[in-house]
Amino acid sequence: MIHKRFRPLLAFILMLSAGAALGASDWPTFGHDPQRTGWSPNENRLNTRNVPQLQLLWKVRIRDNKPMSLTSLTAPVVATGVETPGGARSVVYVAGSSNNVNAIDAATGKILWSREIDMHVLPKDPGMWLCPNNLNATPVVDSDRGLLYVLSADGALYGLDLGTGKTRLGPIEFVPPFSKDWSLNLWHGVIYTSISQGCGGAPSGIYSIDVRDPRRPIIRDLLLEHGYGAGIWGRGGVTIGEDGRVYASTGDGPFDAARGDYGSSVIEAAPGSLKVLDYYSPLNYRELTKYDLDIGGSGLVWFPFRDFDLVAGGGKEGVLYLLNADSLGEKDHQTPLYRHRLGNDNLQYEQFGIWGGLSAWMDEQGEAWLYVPVWGPPSKKAPKFPVTNGPAPHGSLMAFRVVISGETKRPTLDPAWISTDLDVPEPPAIAGGVVFVLSTGENTQQTEGSAVIYHGQKQLTDQQRSENTHRAVLYALDAKTGRTLFQSGSEIESWTHFSGLAVADGRVFAVDHDSNVYCFGLAGK
Repeated sequence: MIHKRFRPLLAFILMLSAGAALGASDWPTFGHDPQRTGWSPNENRLNTRNVPQLQLLWKVRIRDNKPMSLTSLTAPVVATGVETPGGARSVVYVAGSSNNVNAIDAATGKILWSREIDMHVLPKDPGMWLCPNNLNATPVVDSDRGLLYVLSADGALYGLDLGTGKTRLGPIEFVPPFSKDWSLNLWHGVIYTSISQGCGGAPSGIYSIDVRDPRRPIIRDLLLEHGYGAGIWGRGGVTIGEDGRVYASTGDGPFDAARGDYGSSVIEAAPGSLKVLDYYSPLNYRELTKYDLDIGGSGLVWFPFRDFDLVAGGGKEGVLYLLNADSLGEKDHQTPLYRHRLGNDNLQYEQFGIWGGLSAWMDEQGEAWLYVPVWGPPSKKAPKFPVTNGPAPHGSLMAFRVVISGETKRPTLDPAWISTDLDVPEPPAIAGGVVFVLSTGENTQQTEGSAVIYHGQKQLTDQQRSENTHRAVLYALDAKTGRTLFQSGSEIESWTHFSGLAVADGRVFAVDHDSNVYCFGLAGK
């Protein structure tokens, strides 16, 4: 048995492949792995020396996909060594808001197959940016079975053949039709998603389906509030720890653990039963709900460090939390290992704070790093960072070292650097000592009038949300200093909303709102 003290790098690498069999350079799920670390430890073709030579290798438009409201294409996922009619290929998969799924040759940008998934029910209303009535969850690759699991807009789960796109599993009615569900996660034959916002009348919570026996799938749910609050809407959906325990952070809603209401909290659930095992509730949870400052605005990341298993997250409030994964909030359920404001000094419910998801990396010395995308300028109360890379009025990526406190002998965070200015940064991806982050250019204003407390302000229309946007830009940063090594300039045609990156086989994949898929890499590689 390997003691935790000696396990960090080995365990970190092994755990990343525990949910489903991974190829050496697969990116099979949002954030790379069930723990949502955003780190590909086996990707070694890109490094700090050669990424300044990155260039756009190809782009392809998914012409049959029609952007709906703010959404267009899901974050890409990648499988290597896929057997196709034309031989073994590395394949990029994206699903579209028009309920289609597309497989693209990662080397050439050629579309290998495309599937439009039929819907068996229709939405009751036309939808809008909050509830767009479309496919929203990033698919997940199951290399063991050679399947891509996809969640249709009508709530049905499909297992599509990786090489041909043919249906080999389903359709199985998994979640309510036209719910707002988030990235699929896979752990030992069980698929997870989360639901938020009450779209389609769907209760918020965690949903799972055991497909190990496809003839007798077992569906479970964990509803976290007796109404439609406490939604789980971090980009990656649920996070799964090394032993299969399920973690999620929730949005606004009442909190009463005895009643089963877990609004504005972080919860841990048992694999299989989805029974709540533990929770963390911030001291100011009432304020978070009152001012619409969802702690669930950012997904969680799970990672090991020394003798500890850790979970980190943050939300619209702009506060970063580090928690002990084995005792969320300690005995009183309200004591984090670390808590500090990074942004959103005015406590606005839109445009500022921590959104999307965090990422974690373990360097060659076995030291752990945490990366946090922050919208808007750094807080005046933010910790002092020893390295800055210029003013960051629109947003930034903030990096922390994970260290042991000399006082408490427990993990805490040591600020390391702040990136250059980023316009609405997405959750980062890490490979070869390089952090890749997409500056999305999205218009994040949601309502007219004050954004400090929501009192029925008029929501912007889809058209208004699509105005005042800017081109997305891909950045490559030194993981230890934040120094900009590469930025894509005007290569990406438009902005993007709630997306993500994939890094595989020395290539970086991104999407935009115009239904384009982009591949950046080294010439001739």
